[in-house]
Amino acid sequence: MESRWIIGAVLALCLLITPCDDNKAAAMDSHSNKVAITYETTRKTAKEKADLLTKAYGTNSVQYALIDHGNIVVSGQSGNNDEQGQKPLTKDTMYGIGSTSKMFTAVAVMQLVDQGKIDLDTPVVQYIPEFTMKDERYKQITPRMLLNHSSGLNGSSMTNAFLFEDNDTYAHDTLLKQLAGQTLKADPGAYSVYCNDGFTLALILIERVGGMDFTSYIHRYITEPLGMTNTKTPLDSPDTSKMAGLYHPTYTGQLPNETANVIGAGGIYSTAEDLARFSQVFTGEAEEVLSVKSVTAMAQDEYKTPLWPADADNLFEYGLGWDSVNLYPFSEYGIKALTKGGDTLFYHSVLVVLPEQEMAVAVVSSGGSSTIDWLLANEILLQALKENRTIAEFKPEKSYGAPAKTEMPESMLQYSGIYGATSSTINIKITEGGVMSITSELAPGNPAQIYEYSADGTFRSADGNVMISFVTEKNGRTYLWLRQYASLPALGQIAMSEYNAEKLQPKDLPSETKKAWIQRDGKKYYLLNEKYTSLIYLVLPPIQLNVSKQLPGYVLDKRITGPNTAVSELQIPGQSGRDLSGYTFFMQDGVEYLNLGGSILVNEDALKPIYVAKKSIVTIPSSGYAKWYTISDKNGGKIVKVNMSSNASFTVYDAKGTCTYFSVIGGKDQVELPAGGSIVFAGDAGTKFEISAQ
Repeated sequence: MESRWIIGAVLALCLLITPCDDNKAAAMDSHSNKVAITYETTRKTAKEKADLLTKAYGTNSVQYALIDHGNIVVSGQSGNNDEQGQKPLTKDTMYGIGSTSKMFTAVAVMQLVDQGKIDLDTPVVQYIPEFTMKDERYKQITPRMLLNHSSGLNGSSMTNAFLFEDNDTYAHDTLLKQLAGQTLKADPGAYSVYCNDGFTLALILIERVGGMDFTSYIHRYITEPLGMTNTKTPLDSPDTSKMAGLYHPTYTGQLPNETANVIGAGGIYSTAEDLARFSQVFTGEAEEVLSVKSVTAMAQDEYKTPLWPADADNLFEYGLGWDSVNLYPFSEYGIKALTKGGDTLFYHSVLVVLPEQEMAVAVVSSGGSSTIDWLLANEILLQALKENRTIAEFKPEKSYGAPAKTEMPESMLQYSGIYGATSSTINIKITEGGVMSITSELAPGNPAQIYEYSADGTFRSADGNVMISFVTEKNGRTYLWLRQYASLPALGQIAMSEYNAEKLQPKDLPSETKKAWIQRDGKKYYLLNEKYTSLIYLVLPPIQLNVSKQLPGYVLDKRITGPNTAVSELQIPGQSGRDLSGYTFFMQDGVEYLNLGGSILVNEDALKPIYVAKKSIVTIPSSGYAKWYTISDKNGGKIVKVNMSSNASFTVYDAKGTCTYFSVIGGKDQVELPAGGSIVFAGDAGTKFEISAQ
């Protein structure tokens, strides 16, 4: 549920196995030919690879399960749960599954399609009459477009969506209001670009047509029929002691549980075994849950709109809900594979389904990433396919081959310039000698990535794993087309093919507009309207606004349209054009504020040094906005105690913007203030904080 720019790099994002009775059943009757398959080699592989995730790939704990023809034949877990070692990991330890939740939403919509209550191609406004937007094209959005990411919605309305042990429904309750103030970024149906809001809107659609709240709906019609007893939502108020332990690399100690309150887009909790049971919906083994007709419809090539790169090995090729309906490397074996992955801030998951083999693997983790989980799932499935003799041997990893050097046509020089993706820009320089260098404006200190022109008209990395070309589409826009194979040691290979960035043109600005933005250049902006339980206070430093030096008239990918406005006009399918939002500045009581996709931030110039005395009071204003203060050198090193009500929090940051204390996590009586840092107080309007120097 997360902006990206990826070139020449890998996507980033105690094992105890007790064979269950299902294992014995599978050994007696795995596949209809009654060949005894114990999956011992697969079990060993799963153990080794899961241990590798927790030892070498930043994963705190991981849980996995392989299901074959309705039997869970491999199941295990690896890593650490709680710091004290008092709560061992088990097959019933629950994890947030992030965007894998979208498959529950998609299934629920398709169930209502089966019942004739929803038509995939009837406008959503027919079902939700109060759904409205500033852009009249919204009337064309259909349920199909919500599920295949082609609605044209901007992306993610996530204010107060990610909280610590707080199931506040704000993000759900305010979505229609938030959408009412937005315009679309593309014609509905024009192209598929990943969109969280589409699935929250689909959840509302399910509630309206299904006649009950989404949590009740999925339990009645999905989890209960499939025996998924360890699948919950935040609204079930699940037992947090049964959740996998969460940790953050810059913060000492275990964190409270994370609640993702956009349930249909990313808020469900589950286990690997429960997700394996869920996979039976897609292998035709649970027709009582969803018809074969709907299962088949979900697995079609929905991504094939006019704006999409030509066919290539890829991780993202959308179906209805699915991230991919033609997943590599299974496509190399002639096997159809479906996948959906999910990432919250701390939880990660993936489900990979082989419908024709009636097999699937689910992996869930604390820490790491869904991409790492996906590679583990692939390794388990490939080993199982070899062990049951569906495949004879593993195919070698692929490469596009080193560049075949040749003279570059002069026409290729036109592709030099500045290219944008979500919240980022890159500078592409092409020399007459056929060498292309790419640098990022966000990371000017990083070395340039170098590619050489090849005889087939592409640019390639020296190792042959990255191939880049340029495409001017029918919409008149020019895209950098990235194709890439990236390998992780002992975990396999990722394949990517995407329009990675779009060429942007410099714009002249009126002097008044230019002056207004120059005054903001380099300024930091501090978040005001996140709830006091928000994870954002832990992980998000202030946002620094930098007017582009290499692309006049822009702030990163956003074109400046006036003294107080900038908009992102990218039209990139897939992942690189997701979650677009503009800048809107406004003045209130002499203070400048920034509205960034529903988040309200304040200019650093409005922050005052905190007054540390024997006793002082901070009060949250009627707006409910958080109160930020700087920490002067004079007050650096001082110890303070803060008394406050339960509906409040305060957070301390050092001079680098790293969180050193968040009261929601740790209830220390006394906190040291770091010189050059900052402190924020958050709570309901009128909440008072009593600060005393110790």
